Amino acid sequence: MLGGTMAKKYACVDTTRCVACGSCEKVCPRGAISVQRGAFAAVEIEKCVGCLLCAKTCPAGIISAKERAL
Repeated sequence: MLGGTMAKKYACVDTTRCVACGSCEKVCPRGAISVQRGAFAAVEIEKCVGCLLCAKTCPAGIISAKERAL
C-alpha cells in the first residue's frame, strides 16, 4: 500500500515467455514476486506496490504494468 491506498498499477508477468531467472524476485522490495516451481515468475497482486523494479530488471522484458480494477 502507498499512503494508505492501493497503487493504481501492479506488475504483470507474461508467463508464456518467462525464463524463471529470478531477477525480479531478488529486486522486489515487498516480496510480491516469486518464481513458481522453477517455471515462471508470479506476482502477488495484493503485495505489489507498482514500483516496477521487476520490469526494469527483467532481462527478457516480459513484465509490464497493468491497471488495477477499482
